[in-house]
Amino acid sequence: MPRRAVTLLLACCAVFPAAIASAADAQRAEVTRAAATLQEKVVDWRRDIHQHPELSNRETRTAAKVADHLRSLGLEPRTGIAHHGVTAVVKGGRPGPRLALRADMDALPVTEATGLPFASTATDTYRGQSTGVMHACGHDVHTAILMGVAEALVGMREQLAGEVLFVFQPAEEGAPEGEEGGARLMLEEGVFAGFKPDAVFGLHVFSTLNADTIGVRAGPTMAASDRFGMKVIGRQTHGSRPWGGVDPILAAAQIVNQSQAIVSRQMDISKQPVVLTFGAINGGIRYNIIPDSVELVGTIRTFDEAMRADVFRRLASVAEHVAAANGATVEAQIPAEEGNPVTFNNEALTARMRPSLEAAAGAGNVVEMPLVMGAEDFSLYAQEVPGLFFFVGATTVGADAASAPSNHSPKFDVDESALDLGLRAMLQATLDYLDDGDGDRAG
Repeated sequence: MPRRAVTLLLACCAVFPAAIASAADAQRAEVTRAAATLQEKVVDWRRDIHQHPELSNRETRTAAKVADHLRSLGLEPRTGIAHHGVTAVVKGGRPGPRLALRADMDALPVTEATGLPFASTATDTYRGQSTGVMHACGHDVHTAILMGVAEALVGMREQLAGEVLFVFQPAEEGAPEGEEGGARLMLEEGVFAGFKPDAVFGLHVFSTLNADTIGVRAGPTMAASDRFGMKVIGRQTHGSRPWGGVDPILAAAQIVNQSQAIVSRQMDISKQPVVLTFGAINGGIRYNIIPDSVELVGTIRTFDEAMRADVFRRLASVAEHVAAANGATVEAQIPAEEGNPVTFNNEALTARMRPSLEAAAGAGNVVEMPLVMGAEDFSLYAQEVPGLFFFVGATTVGADAASAPSNHSPKFDVDESALDLGLRAMLQATLDYLDDGDGDRAG
């Protein structure tokens, strides 16, 4: 066993003194067999889901495909959670802990430009506009991997210790405006009711890693994400006589500019990073009319709750005072709704399971993941029970992952070897966790 794995395993045993560490320096034989058997199926499932993407809260076909697969395995799926969520439980033949495994199913309002033979040509309406729909974040991969893990675990259920809850979640990318969805609604509608897991695992394919690599870190991993909106209200006038009204465009532009000083001059970013981004500005319709109002929307990303609250306060203050200085007023929603908290990997659980990830990928191919400013509503499950969220590389081995099309790009693609690694890593971690016994549960 490599020295690094030995060190981590000893640290794990120090945290869990009664545990008999089951993660070895080599992949489990049953994982190898299952992956070889399921590889073609998992790729086929991914391609089919990729070719038929569905936006958040619209995942009817995907959910039906998942439920049909679970029924074919002899499981009894629960459907319709948070609109289109699907869950099922496999109970092992031996006593042990309870574990939840989560995959997200929704796609994005992005027009695909990959040129793949199974590329999406789907379209839908988003915020009143027609758009292409694409699995530009890899949720098709996550769903296919968990379908494979479910089949593998059902096939070894007599030898399995404990129970596993499969969670196929809609609307991770966020419910459409005016709707509820995602992990928050899954929890509100009782995804853990009757089955409170001892831990929850999830994974995400990521373009900044090569397809033979897994990234993981303990503690804060992905940022808290909050959406804000504001309406700057002026008074309409002819463009030739701006003194006859109040210009909300000028006020909005100054709000955007002044807000950047919150991050660059007022937040201690040596403590934790902060991002404040305006994503859209809408106002006016004609070149020579100053409009009555301008609307702005954007996002805030933080890793610290106190800094998060401070950004909210400072942005509201900037909006109010800059608008007033221009003779305008502002209606601000900061935040516009309850956002996603920081995705936090339980430190003890991460140390415990890292050798399992190394067994699947090779010790040298498991790297310390830097902080990710993207957000995940997996964070909400990890607030309920100890969580582990890791990243599987999506970019072809040998290619420059730093310059690869990023998640959410119309050219985002996944090297399909990532499906095999993701399947093996999740299956290895699941079996190792369950075999450690219920006396050593994280948290």
